[in-house]
Amino acid sequence: MTSPETLKQNVPAVAGVILAGGQSRRMGGGDKCLRPLGGRPILAQIIERAAPQVGPLVLNANGDPARFADYKLPVVADVIEGFAGPLAGILTGMDWVAAHAPEAEWMASFASDAPFFPRDMVPVMLAAAERAGANLVCAESNGRSHPVFGLWSMALREDLRQAVVEESLRKVDLWTARHKLVSVGFEPVETGAGALDPFFNTRSSR
Repeated sequence: MTSPETLKQNVPAVAGVILAGGQSRRMGGGDKCLRPLGGRPILAQIIERAAPQVGPLVLNANGDPARFADYKLPVVADVIEGFAGPLAGILTGMDWVAAHAPEAEWMASFASDAPFFPRDMVPVMLAAAERAGANLVCAESNGRSHPVFGLWSMALREDLRQAVVEESLRKVDLWTARHKLVSVGFEPVETGAGALDPFFNTRSSR
């Protein structure tokens, strides 16, 4: 397995955002990322996988940021009020990156409820973007797209702001269709319970 140090060297111009800004209605409200899975909070497992793959990492979450104090990450609320969906979280992350990591050319995004995503997701996506000359990358597995797991060119920040703020656009695929997007497929990961979709969502787990 690629070491965290090597991953860091491979992605010097990539920042990251963990998207936890939603209302979690399907899990009865609250912060699904703080619920335990295998004896540990889901968010802790997300950070463990995401942090070695990026430089600066920020958590996008609404409400009182103090509830995430144990995780030692900057926490930023949506720049658009009203729980405007994942595009609002992406824009929020981009604004934070522009202010705090202006050297970053890309921002990787991670869902906060899928803790089995690949440990080399970001460098694989970055290589795919460079090969295709793309400015957006989306994860794919088992024939399904996972747009919340993506790589976003920082050069598109103001274009995204126009779409989200001025046009009130909410669907990720409607915006990504305007740009050069490449999808990257990832194979199942082996776990103690057998092969698992790397983007398996824990929202329905008990």
